[in-house]
Amino acid sequence: MKGKNRRSAIVEAIKKAGKPMKGTELSKKYGVSRQVIVQDIALLRAEGKEIIATPQGYIIPEKQGKGRQKTIVTRHNKGTDLKKELTLMVDLGVVIVDVIVEHPVYGEIRGNLNINSRLDIENFMNQLEKQEAKPLAELTDGVHMHTIEVPSEAVYEQLLKVLRKNHYLIEG
Repeated sequence: MKGKNRRSAIVEAIKKAGKPMKGTELSKKYGVSRQVIVQDIALLRAEGKEIIATPQGYIIPEKQGKGRQKTIVTRHNKGTDLKKELTLMVDLGVVIVDVIVEHPVYGEIRGNLNINSRLDIENFMNQLEKQEAKPLAELTDGVHMHTIEVPSEAVYEQLLKVLRKNHYLIEG
């Protein structure tokens, strides 16, 4: 399959999957290396396709979200605080779209997360451990932002209350 045809097929496969698709899954499907898939994704993005790499795999976000997007500023310490913070959010039905830190040299650094469930949190935490990677928030003494998607304003208010109670929320 030629590159242009493969890239079109990749877009369709990601759209139809209904879940994130890993690069290794796509490489097996199209009989190419994972690096070729990474290159194809870069070329598709350069063409203007919105493809997001999350810890669970590649996704193409739906134009109409299920809820409202909000940004919150939080702070936590190392280790279990990260897991607890994420769990408090998903238990309320919140989707954690990304994490953002303000680095003094690089400016804004954003990591796409797409965390919807406790299983996603477990997978994320396992990936951090397996890769011996540090959360982005460690670059900023635990201070970070999340873009979140909330199903309603009532859930958003409940989330703020819960984060405040657990001393994660930073308010101006």
